[in-house]
Amino acid sequence: MELYLSPSDYLRNFDRFIGELSFADPKKLHIASHPKWINVHPAVLAFTATLALTVGREHVEFDAFTASSAHYLDRMGLFNFTKNKSPYHIAHNEPAGRFIPLTIIKDSAGQSQFITDMIPLLHLPPEKTDPIKYTIGELVRNVLEHSYSTSGAVVVAQYYRKSNIVRIGICDNGIGIRQSMNKFWHPKNDIDAIKLALMPGISGTTHREGGTEDNAGAGLYFIKSIAQVARNYFVIYSGSAIYKLLLHDKRIKNARLHPDPNDDRHSERNNAPNFHGTLVAIDIALDSDAGDFEKLLGDIRESYTLALRERKKIKYREPRFV
Repeated sequence: MELYLSPSDYLRNFDRFIGELSFADPKKLHIASHPKWINVHPAVLAFTATLALTVGREHVEFDAFTASSAHYLDRMGLFNFTKNKSPYHIAHNEPAGRFIPLTIIKDSAGQSQFITDMIPLLHLPPEKTDPIKYTIGELVRNVLEHSYSTSGAVVVAQYYRKSNIVRIGICDNGIGIRQSMNKFWHPKNDIDAIKLALMPGISGTTHREGGTEDNAGAGLYFIKSIAQVARNYFVIYSGSAIYKLLLHDKRIKNARLHPDPNDDRHSERNNAPNFHGTLVAIDIALDSDAGDFEKLLGDIRESYTLALRERKKIKYREPRFV
């Protein structure tokens, strides 16, 4: 496997990052980078660390890092996933309020600790942190409950003061979304599986619309809705499919929540290198309306209920043959 770390590996350029990716040799991971500058989204770090876990640290190799900014990889903990020691000698200052380095979560205790560590990153009053804490909890819970990953979830987050944005990445090397959804919903390909997972009321744990008492099929829909309201990017990569929510026009005061992901302003592809796992990435603008948790919950409940009602109407209109 090969990947390339560039000067602009953010979600808006995610297709370019994927264009440099190869899974030709699944037993090795080779990391290359731009010689002068590296600037990567936390999700790219989570993805890289997950691939390193998959092949084993003794099978990870990388070219000599010559970019002065590559010390960022050291501080975020990427070299801990390789057999090589970091070539950088930097002071590891307290990360609270700035970032959470690459972290492996395997259980609910680790999930709770990560959410606790996230709070200082948000730079928000306590009443406005709820939607983001919920988002993180849902992201991790989805991995722990549905991915069957032997390595757990790799998570990382960073606060960008200039833009007042928190960027989050979570990745696993589990069974992927299509296999998770296949037992009850039988999607025809990877992109259809992602879209099913994004639809409110659709859960991989049951064929019943509305999910179960423990899993209502609302987690990924909620996360996508957070990104819509915050007018930021949201990406899912699993199998050969990538779904990316695009930026909304900020002149429109109230972003409309779409139960059907096909109705969102987005890009999609079903021909990416086949990744046996799932990567989820989200940017959250902290000065957006997403901080109004009660209003957001109300909007999501309303759109969730309406979507279920409409799909049931369509279902009962279908002809039945006996």
